[in-house]
Order: sequence, then structure tokens, then C-alpha cells
Amino acid sequence: MSCQQPADMLPPDHFLLQPRQDFLIGAQEGHIDTSTLAAHDFDVDTRTGFMPPDPPLNRLPEQWELWETALDAATQAKLQLAVKPGLTAEEKNSSESWREHVRKLPVLPMSELTQSELLLRRAHHVLTFIMHFYIYTLPLSSSVLIPESISVPLVAISNHLQLPPVLTYSDNVLYNWDTIRPRVRNELGFEAPAIDNLRSQNTFSGTTDEQEFYLASARIELRGVEALELMRLTMDELFVGDKIAIRRITAYLSKLASIVNDLETILLDVRKGCDPNTFYNSIRPWFRGADSDPAKRKWVFEGVEEQPTDLSGPSAGQSALIHALDVFLGLDNCNMVEGGVAPDQRTLLRRMQIYMPRHHRSFLRHLSTNPRPVRTFVMQTKSDAKLLDAYNSAVQSVKQFRDAHIKIVAIYIIAPAARERTETDREARVVGKQVLKGTGGTDLVRFLKGVRDKTAEAVVEPTL
Repeated sequence: MSCQQPADMLPPDHFLLQPRQDFLIGAQEGHIDTSTLAAHDFDVDTRTGFMPPDPPLNRLPEQWELWETALDAATQAKLQLAVKPGLTAEEKNSSESWREHVRKLPVLPMSELTQSELLLRRAHHVLTFIMHFYIYTLPLSSSVLIPESISVPLVAISNHLQLPPVLTYSDNVLYNWDTIRPRVRNELGFEAPAIDNLRSQNTFSGTTDEQEFYLASARIELRGVEALELMRLTMDELFVGDKIAIRRITAYLSKLASIVNDLETILLDVRKGCDPNTFYNSIRPWFRGADSDPAKRKWVFEGVEEQPTDLSGPSAGQSALIHALDVFLGLDNCNMVEGGVAPDQRTLLRRMQIYMPRHHRSFLRHLSTNPRPVRTFVMQTKSDAKLLDAYNSAVQSVKQFRDAHIKIVAIYIIAPAARERTETDREARVVGKQVLKGTGGTDLVRFLKGVRDKTAEAVVEPTL
């Protein structure tokens, strides 16, 4: 983070302003590219943060066109979830016909693909979408045998990207967007896309609800760019530590609190475009991971010697932005023990980092090694009431953001799950079946409340 420079401080011919070069793709139009050169390890852009500076590739080159056409066929056929109530014979046949086509695909060569990060990202996106279409159109009584045409290249690509071979937040959000209208260009290149100028490249359900669900996170990422810049400025001032630096840090922390409040507003605005019942019944089931498979089936990657084990689905917990706020403010969430898990084992928050792009994991590690943490500085400067208030305001804003997250989980998962259980209980009493049990997300809420409460405890009390 400390190696980035604000765009307005760089001359137009600065090397950081040169177009991105990428093998097989060529120069990409754009602006400051911090995923190469100075900030190669982090892939954090000064205008788009953890999102790429330019819209991700929307199609692979011709040699991998069979993957793209398979995904096109799935979306154009409007394949339906196997768990959809009232699934018709025609819908079942359509799904099986598509799966048979996927099974007959050849294993495409990947040597040239692995030369390009941009191609690898698109390939991971396409193949994980195909895999999830394949798995969740299968009848629940069928074993999950992912055909070699998908499993072999997906595992190889995932190894190159250092990501699990499953749908992730980066597939749904970070590398799944485009602009609705052309972006404005100035002397430094293209401006960052406005939060109302985004659309998703691919969805499972074809609904605007699914697109709005993804875009809510994308908008949060874009609004969070200023928060990342404030972190950088604060860290610079921490090394000075004089009275002027304290005044500046106070202002930066106050501004950070207001930005996190904006993130909360954007998060809650998802209710305007995404219906909870549509999400729970028609969207969420598509991106369940193996650990959430409704029939608890083992996912077998055919043709792969060492079977993958990290197969959780996408989650907002895989966003490096929120983790960065935790690390920067010194919120001790990652030391929480989850459900009796031993302290030396991975907690949920730590495990989510496995599903982040490797550059973003590097960024978080870099941020965590800051020799002058802001929380330590505030604790040592408690006598400055304004600094203390600013820091506590930032902490409280993160706590309120987590309150909003819990509210969204309650609306989109807990309430629909409760209605589903009520209906299941009624049917079970009628036909004499055993009543199905399920948490319906309550374990998640319990965990989120624990994280929220730990955040609240991070408030620094003034010296008496």
C-alpha cells in the first residue's frame, strides 16, 4: 500500500500510467495499473481498489471457445435448479442434455492460458460457473462426478491462481463486471466506473435480482477505494507522529468512519433490487460449496489425482476490503475461536482468505506487518481526546456495518429458511415423514454476532 501514489501526483508519462501489458491480450486501455510494477504484489488500484482498473475479459480467445459456448448454452437454455419445486420433464431433459454435452467436451490445452493472469481469471470464472451449473442441475440422488473436461483444467488453473477450484467472491464480483455506458476519459486515462454504471457479465438465474446482489458488493468495493487511500495516508503520518501528524490522523480517521457509514448504506440498499425469496430459492442454491451441498454429496473431480478439499462457496467474507479495515484498525476478530475450534486451527475469517486472490492476501499480510499500528498509536496518545474520538468513531462504524450485515443475513437467509421449515413441517405432518432439521443460517448469524461484539469491544476507553 505504501508504494502507491495518488494519481494526481503523477505526470502523464509516468510508468505507472502506462497501459497494462498482458500476454495474448495486448495492452489494455486504462489508467494507473498497480497490479504490475510498483504494486505487483498487491493488485490494489488507486481508482478501483481491489477491483481491476478495467472491466475484466468477457470472453476467452478462440482456443478456449468451447468453454465459453458451454456457459452460453447453460444461460441461454435457462437451466433450472434440480431442487426447484415443480421441475418439469422438459426442464430435466434440457439439463441432462447440456450435462451430456459438457461430459463430451475434450480437455483443452492450457499452456498458453497460464501465461496470462487475465486469461486465468476469466477461465476460472467460466469453468466454475459451468461446474456449479453442472452440479446443481443434477438430481440430489446423483453422485457429483465433475467430468475431466472441466475438473482437469479448473484444478490446474486454480493451482496457478492459488485459488480453490470453486466459485469465489472474485468470480461473482471482482472479475464479473462491465460498464453500462462508456467511461469518461481524461489526460490520465479512464476514470473509475460510477457505482450506477455497472452490470454483471454472467449470472446463473438471469434475474436482475442476482445481478443486484453481486453489484451491491462491487459498489462497496468502489466506495471503499477512498478508505484504502486514507489508510495509506494515516500510515505515512504514523511514522512522523508529531502534533501535526496527530491532527491529520484524526481527520483521516473521522473521514474513514463516514466512508464506512456509506458502505453500510450501500449494503442495505441491496433490498431495493434483490427480492429475499428470489435470492433464497433461485439464486443462493447455485453457488453453494461442497460443505453446503443439500444432499451432503462428496464432490469428485474426475481425472484429478489429489482431490481438492477447500470447496466453500462465495461469501462477502472473502472481500479483502473488510478484512483490511479489521487489520488497519487493529480489531481482534481473527483471534476468535469458532464453535470450540482449537486456537491454533483456522477460524472462519482466516479461512476466507484462502478464497481471496493471492495478491490481496499479500496486501493483508503487508498491512498486518505495519510496525506502527494505528490502534497502538491511539492507545499511547489517549490524552488527545479528538484522536480518541475519531478512532472510536471508525471502530463504531465498522460495528454498525456488521449490524447491517447481520440484518441482511436475517432478511435473505434466516426469514426465508424459517418459512421453508414451517412449510416442511406442515408437509411432514400430513404425509408422516420425519421433519427435516436445518440451521437455516443461524450458525452464521451466531458467528457474525460474535465478530460484531468483538468489534464493539475494540473501542478505546479514555484515560481517567
